[in-house]
Amino acid sequence: MLQRFCRPAGGCRRHRLPDRLALLSCLPLLFLLASPALAASGGLDLTTSFVGFLAVAIFVLAYALVMAEEKLHMRKSKPVLVAAGIIWGLIGWVYVKAGMPSESEHAFRETLLEFSELMLFLLVAMTYINAMEERNVFDALRSWMVRKGFSYRMLFWLTGILAFVISPIADNLTTALLMCAVVTKVAEGDKRFINLACVNIVVAANAGGAFSPFGDITTLMVWQAGIVHFQEFFALLVPSLVNFLIPAVVMSAFIQNRKPAGLEDDVWLKRGARRIIVLFFLTVATAVACHTLLHLPPVLGMMTGLGYLQFFGYYLRQSLPRSLERKRTRYTQRGDWKKLEQLGSVVPFDVFNRVARAEWDTLLFFYGVVMCVGGLGFMGYLGLLSDMLYTQWHATWANIALGVVSAVVDNIPVMFAVLTMEPDMSHGHWLLITLTAGVGGSLLSVGSAAGVALMGQARGNYTFMGHLRWTPVIALGYIASVATHLWLNGHSFALHG
Repeated sequence: MLQRFCRPAGGCRRHRLPDRLALLSCLPLLFLLASPALAASGGLDLTTSFVGFLAVAIFVLAYALVMAEEKLHMRKSKPVLVAAGIIWGLIGWVYVKAGMPSESEHAFRETLLEFSELMLFLLVAMTYINAMEERNVFDALRSWMVRKGFSYRMLFWLTGILAFVISPIADNLTTALLMCAVVTKVAEGDKRFINLACVNIVVAANAGGAFSPFGDITTLMVWQAGIVHFQEFFALLVPSLVNFLIPAVVMSAFIQNRKPAGLEDDVWLKRGARRIIVLFFLTVATAVACHTLLHLPPVLGMMTGLGYLQFFGYYLRQSLPRSLERKRTRYTQRGDWKKLEQLGSVVPFDVFNRVARAEWDTLLFFYGVVMCVGGLGFMGYLGLLSDMLYTQWHATWANIALGVVSAVVDNIPVMFAVLTMEPDMSHGHWLLITLTAGVGGSLLSVGSAAGVALMGQARGNYTFMGHLRWTPVIALGYIASVATHLWLNGHSFALHG
């Protein structure tokens, strides 16, 4: 996937068609109004056609329904799934009429491959999260935090700092899922605090992922393209830290400094919990090694890690009777009747139950968004936007604006469009678009993979409107991080003054 993203612009010409063409239609009236033409790249530019305008309107309507999820009580995957089908149906219809069905088929398959790699990566991460939850990892962590007497304000800062520190290694999505699971367990029932903490986690995870090649898919794309070398990403550490700290300081002032309710029962880790945590980090290491050493997509390492979990699940099932017998004997000798009673509720670990409990609404939402944006890009809209920004605007303002756009469209297609265009920018500007595309998604809950995933994991507690209330504060951090980068790394902008 990443190799495809980072091909030279000449290899992706279908995404930046130069000519403006009208709609191909079988309707007589539209035949009178416009007729299709072939672009030099062998594709059709539909950006000024009726079909193109209709596709944009469908996408906007679908996203409006997504944003109204809290009011409509309709899962966010439904509108984008239908919109993706309609958009690609329109594309297929136009290309069949033009006698070019293979062009649209090839474009759809490439977009589907892009989603498939993303989906499998997310599926493995979600499976591990569910497995750790089933083994009481997060319940035990919650119990530990409560016993330590952490206040809500301390929990807010602890989860935010951990999200910022872990995301450069484990990627922003996985880190956000981990921290959200802790927050929802510790502050169970306190919707206001959970929403505020989740906003902080999303901002922290996205900021932490912006200064590491492994922290976000967009940074991985830039690194794989050879535009920014591994060690050069750390020039964004301070701007990313500013992006996290400014909103966090403001939001923490609105937290009631009280403690969560104590637990009635002690929580104990189920057998294999610690080993599953180790397997998870081994899976992340495998994914990193696949990319850095073998130059293969990280999803290969993640799927291999799912195999680790399956083998361990097999071991847990096979050894369960012996383990129960040993514990039953030990608890009987100690007279621990409470633990003996708990042994009666032990069920074998089944990895496929953990897979089934993945947040499928989130995964299907990603499918809809990726396919919708891929369709609009194939029509020429992403290339048109990039051309307009980098020819009519200064690169600095263009990159800042694209960071804001990534909060709505998603940063992956935004970065894909920029890499496809290969604008003549200084090194500082490439670092700037890496920063803004990474942290710009924090402005809205639907602007990043971390935000979308948390809306599913903390359903009803962390919502689009709940995040939107803090967007002005997050925007302050966004502006400050850009200013920090321009100040600290000003020498890297020398090529363009």
